[in-house]
Amino acid sequence: MTPRKGGLGRGLDAMISETAMKSRPTAKKTTPSKESKKTVEEKKEENVLTVKMTEIEPNRKQPRKQFDEDGLLELAESIKQFGVLQPLLVQKKDDYFEIIAGERRWRASKLAGLKEVPVIIKDFSEQEAVEISLIENIQRENLNPIEEAVAFKRLMEEFHLKQDTIAERVSKSRTAVTNSMRLLKLDERVQQMLIDEMLSTGHARALLAIEDKEMQYSAAIKVFDEKLSVRETEKLVKDILNPTEKKPEKKEDPALELIYQQLEEKIKGIVGSKVAIRRKNKDKGRIEIEYYSQDELERIVELLESVR
Repeated sequence: MTPRKGGLGRGLDAMISETAMKSRPTAKKTTPSKESKKTVEEKKEENVLTVKMTEIEPNRKQPRKQFDEDGLLELAESIKQFGVLQPLLVQKKDDYFEIIAGERRWRASKLAGLKEVPVIIKDFSEQEAVEISLIENIQRENLNPIEEAVAFKRLMEEFHLKQDTIAERVSKSRTAVTNSMRLLKLDERVQQMLIDEMLSTGHARALLAIEDKEMQYSAAIKVFDEKLSVRETEKLVKDILNPTEKKPEKKEDPALELIYQQLEEKIKGIVGSKVAIRRKNKDKGRIEIEYYSQDELERIVELLESVR
């Protein structure tokens, strides 16, 4: 596995530097107790500590909810060989450290059998913690579209950030943030299909035009079953919203219908094969003569030539 780059990205670095003065070590500068020596061993690098795995817990409110098992196993193998190349970002709670950024590394470290991991300890407000988790996952493309949309919504509703501000923090356009949050208007079953990668975001955005949830879900199933492209999905949605009105079929005059049936039988008796008269209007149409072999076709042609 190719190790990831150590940089956290412009948005995440900026947020961490803003709170640098708030950072604090886990042990006081006075002589630490024997227990604290076992729990936290300060390294030579400034602000980087080694903490027991058992004293670290994930942030239950972090945007990312799903982790790819194969990816974790691959990362765990890399950690066994090279160790944790980038420290976890955590903050001190009452009796444990809460992960702000690096839960995937923490999970992979557990799989690798590590007893302790390097961390950077800082103090963050709840809003800062959410923003950092969101930025880290977005920059690493770790969030599925619904997780990302939920995180944006939380920043707006709980912390009253405007979409322009959110877009700037995560280095996306305002339109991208708006389109992301629109996905939350999808039926929950369709959202799950998006999470499960049964649909792409392009498919999902096309389905948003269908407001009826049952119709939307039925259309999503059709898209998945028939493996429709985004363009084909857009056409499907258009057909659902604007169904083509079928013109009522003209009823034939029973007497005229009988006459044409008699004519078909008469021609059939002459050419010796099934005949159908296709009428376009009162005075125009075509006659279809069926044949079932090359010899029969030649026979019919010779018959028609003899009529001249």
